[in-house]
Amino acid sequence: MGRYWRKIYTLLAITMLLALISLGLYVYLVPLPAHNQSHPTRFLDQGGNEIPTVFGQNRIHITSGEIPTYLGDAFVAIEDYRFHRHFGLDPMGILRALGKNLRAGRIIEGGSTITQQLAKNLFLTPERTLSRKIPEVLLTLQLEINYSKEDILTMYLNQIYFGHGAYGVETASGIFFGKSARELTLAESALLAGVPRAPARYSPFLDYEASISRQHLILDRMAQLGYISPRQAASAKAEDIILGEQNLPAAPYQYFIDYVVKELEENHPRIARHLKGGGLTIHTTLVRKLQQEAEGALQNGLPPGTPDDEGINQPQGALVALDPTTGHILALVGGRNYQETQFNRVTALRQPGSAFKPFVYLAALENGYTLTDTIMCQEVEFSIPGTGDVYRPTDYGAEPYHNRPLTLREALTISDNVVSAILNYELSPELGLAYAQRLGIDSTLQPYLSSALGTSEVTPLELTRAFCPLANGGRKVEIIAISKITDAQGRTLLANQPRLRQVVDPAAAYIITDVLKGVLAPGGTAGGIDRKINRPAAGKTGTSQDYGNAWFVGYTPDLVAGVWVGNDKSAQSVGASGASLAAPIWADFIQRGLAGTPRSDFPRPQRVVEAEICAQSGLRPGWWCPRDDIKRELFIEGTEPRRYCDVHSPLDWNWWERLLPSQWGMELPSW
Repeated sequence: MGRYWRKIYTLLAITMLLALISLGLYVYLVPLPAHNQSHPTRFLDQGGNEIPTVFGQNRIHITSGEIPTYLGDAFVAIEDYRFHRHFGLDPMGILRALGKNLRAGRIIEGGSTITQQLAKNLFLTPERTLSRKIPEVLLTLQLEINYSKEDILTMYLNQIYFGHGAYGVETASGIFFGKSARELTLAESALLAGVPRAPARYSPFLDYEASISRQHLILDRMAQLGYISPRQAASAKAEDIILGEQNLPAAPYQYFIDYVVKELEENHPRIARHLKGGGLTIHTTLVRKLQQEAEGALQNGLPPGTPDDEGINQPQGALVALDPTTGHILALVGGRNYQETQFNRVTALRQPGSAFKPFVYLAALENGYTLTDTIMCQEVEFSIPGTGDVYRPTDYGAEPYHNRPLTLREALTISDNVVSAILNYELSPELGLAYAQRLGIDSTLQPYLSSALGTSEVTPLELTRAFCPLANGGRKVEIIAISKITDAQGRTLLANQPRLRQVVDPAAAYIITDVLKGVLAPGGTAGGIDRKINRPAAGKTGTSQDYGNAWFVGYTPDLVAGVWVGNDKSAQSVGASGASLAAPIWADFIQRGLAGTPRSDFPRPQRVVEAEICAQSGLRPGWWCPRDDIKRELFIEGTEPRRYCDVHSPLDWNWWERLLPSQWGMELPSW
């Protein structure tokens, strides 16, 4: 048996020796292939047309002698600190990444070296398969043999993607700092080295604080590895970073493209690695016509801007439009001018003001209230637990109270604060917030007595999403910006299908929609814009404390759109309400965006019943009720009033019902 195993070991040793010799001969004798030309990522709209973006390749090559030493050191320190010691493959790095991925239960770190990344960028397609790993290893070894470490690092720094259409350190330096990479300071070099990991997250134009935080991490790492001293690191951290003028090409679709790229980087990092030149085709949900109308409506509707301390015109605005039947983002505008500011306000947290109220009234309808129920609008105060303070809600305007009872329909239509706060108290603040979260609000909400008035911050995107169930019969939607992604070979890498889930009673959603139709009609807070759009629609205005934020979220059966207007510094007032600032922008967008689309109304669910009531009592009218007081109202089946008006009659005509056993189901005739 011993002789048998010795023969096996000898055969294996000879095989491995021949394999190593073959590998060495291949690496030394076979020339490197021609550089693979990068294939730019293409973005398509919903109709299959290419979206013009600034995502194309913008590259200026720079030589190794022109790259500051600490710029290369910064990249090595954060991306491949053993770069100068390994032979292109780093077994220690691979084992370290494998351990982290096993502990996390998913891929959170790769073991690729700078040379491996360069080999992939120069010679290979973006697919991630085992069969592609073999040529990647061979090409990596060939690069190490044919080029010096300095040459490899220089080629890598000329290839890497920094976002904003910038490839290579020279182009990125010009975009971010307005100067050549040759002139970068240590602080600027460390900041630049932090961007490629996730350009949508670490670009100083998009999130300055995040980019500085990563810069500090890189400086600490450089000091730890001995590239710089701790004193140099501290000095670089204290240096003021002066960014360039952000002279990016004007691109009307770029806020949407930035949103798509950020979504990929956060939720699909494997695919995002190939955005910079992998030949991806990204099929988006954008509708070109609606995007153009959204851009125009926001530009035309915003008041003239005044530059703030950072030179950005204020107030700013945002508009996002969704398909309530699919959750598709149809249009997205994150500010008045992308060239001036790339900050996407569609995903920024803001107080929604009264635009939050429909969620509380929806909770009321599903918990025994009807639109005919009344609450007295008068001075009231609530003790705030644990503080000793009291909360006194008031209405806007010269008269803080109506000093009369308001029905829930009237209170929501005119956006009465006092009634809404009392209703929120009766239901409990937690219930109203639970309904908002059920419909699509993901941000943290605080259960205050004032929460019905929109004191917790939400984003325009999620607030617009939360209105979708009101338009589609009570179904929560998942936001979709990407319908499909294919690679350079046409293979599908990602496919998203609409995901809807029933979360509220369709009857309750329809009744709230019927109330919100009145917001657009005369007497509502956005009264008059219904005539401009000339189609069935509903919506809600919102104005936060001291006019800090102006909102309008409205919808038709086909489209839900949210508009926000405000200053980037939310404490500064815009001086006007959602009705005067945001609602006209929304109406202009809807009118133009849906021009030529057939008019349709919201379908009435079976469990919605319509009944006559006496407006004074909220009960069924009798022959003694004045005709002008007889109205028709909507109810969830089973909640319509059974008793007759006791306001206009001198007698109690409901006594007969009290004499009959309830199980008989008999009612007093209406004579």
